Amino acid sequence: MKNQPYQCGIDAAIDVIEGKWKVHVLWALHDATRRFGELKRLLPGISEKVLTQQLRELETDGIVHREVYEGVPLRVEYSLTEYGQALDTALGPLNAWGKIRIARLNEADAQAA
Repeated sequence: MKNQPYQCGIDAAIDVIEGKWKVHVLWALHDATRRFGELKRLLPGISEKVLTQQLRELETDGIVHREVYEGVPLRVEYSLTEYGQALDTALGPLNAWGKIRIARLNEADAQAA
């Protein structure tokens, strides 16, 4: 987490989501509460160490809630906080723009072939 002052709102938002995996973690949590193993399966290529680190940082920023259920085996679930849901809503238009970009790139590839 960067110390303020931020230059603008985008700077403050990027500080929370920067890195290769944070946006993917947020997207995996956008529609459901997930256990660690579920997140790991939904994010092929992420190591357990990095997933743990990203979840901790998102928890520190108030984006992700971590709920521990005692028992054998211990169960831990992750979900978006209300603050995290607001960030998820903000990422929706970026996702839509990305889909348009993918279509444009596929169209350009098809024309080049």
